[in-house]
Amino acid sequence: MYAKRILALILSLTTLTAGGQTRFVFSPQWTAQAQFAGYYAAYELGFYKQAGLDVEIRHPFATKQALDIILSGQAQATTLPLTEAIRLVNQGKSLVNILQTSMNSSLMLISRFGVDPATMKKGKVLTWRAGHDLIARCMAKRTGLDYEWIEAATPRNLFIAGAADATIAMSYNEYFQLLQTGLVPPGNTIYRFSEHDYNVQEDGVWMLATDYAKQKDAAERFAEASRKGWEWVADHPEEALDIVMEYVRKHKIHSNRALQQFMLEEILRLQLDPDSGERTFQLRPDMVRKASDLMLESGFVKRPVTYKELVP
Repeated sequence: MYAKRILALILSLTTLTAGGQTRFVFSPQWTAQAQFAGYYAAYELGFYKQAGLDVEIRHPFATKQALDIILSGQAQATTLPLTEAIRLVNQGKSLVNILQTSMNSSLMLISRFGVDPATMKKGKVLTWRAGHDLIARCMAKRTGLDYEWIEAATPRNLFIAGAADATIAMSYNEYFQLLQTGLVPPGNTIYRFSEHDYNVQEDGVWMLATDYAKQKDAAERFAEASRKGWEWVADHPEEALDIVMEYVRKHKIHSNRALQQFMLEEILRLQLDPDSGERTFQLRPDMVRKASDLMLESGFVKRPVTYKELVP
């Protein structure tokens, strides 16, 4: 028993840096871009250090996703859309939400040839190999559209080449990229899930429940400093964009300032609560229930997941 206590003490001490700050590794779900501007700002402006944290922002790469990084214990927190978190909890992975940045769905369905995606039965729809499209799949099942889903690493390029009838897109990313190519779809070819009965929160910061229990204080300090970073970004978008572009160049991301500016503006818009118009940075119980019910109805989960399960 005594040896176990000594080992626990040693392990706890390894989380402290030489300066007495608590080490905390954060792995956002994708490569460097404006989607994560608030965390970059919190790091560069010293908000994490002021909170007593030695934060490392560790981006994923092709062979290792952010979720794999936290599951393997190499990071304490990552960003995930609510639907993906619910799916993982159903699979037995206990996750908790410590900060919610998205208040609205960015998901879009864009079709070709002037066809309304909501009437395009059995159409071929391009999507990613990730779980970010679950609400779209729920909608297709609920309405009997029976889409043929075609998973691809970069569905945008295949859509431009005419390989499918429609594509899934994020309003802050792929949509603008399609506009930049000169493909400007008419209004009736765009289905915005936020404008229908499928508006569900997306990105939040998630931790394994076991990690949260061990580092509750550090997790709460990280969440508060990150929130402070996002609030600064909302007040200083041009300066925030400068920081984003430094990260884009540092990580050799093929992008441009116009796309990152559009992304930042859209991300900030999506952060506003649809009812109050405020940035609350919290999960909404009604949206958790809506997402869980839709996924249960469509067979993507075997049991409902409650708000209380997800919020420490």
